[in-house]
Amino acid sequence: MNIKNILEEEGIYEYLLKRNLLSQYKKAKINILSKINTKSLFKERNPKWSNIWYFRINKKYRAYWSFDTDNDLLIYKISDHQE
Repeated sequence: MNIKNILEEEGIYEYLLKRNLLSQYKKAKINILSKINTKSLFKERNPKWSNIWYFRINKKYRAYWSFDTDNDLLIYKISDHQE
């Protein structure tokens, strides 16, 4: 994957700020952009053909994303996967 940018939909930063996740999210974002994604754990959601992916922010939260037309990541949801 050749990722140039990571873009967030409206409301993502507010969600991260409310839950005190902004610094952890930024760290994961830097790792992805510098191609150090071993800690971020890119995974594809089932069914595999859905083209929906996620990466780990911490043990509890995941950032869900898909590719846009310019091959950038578009973060559209942050979720507590334990709920």
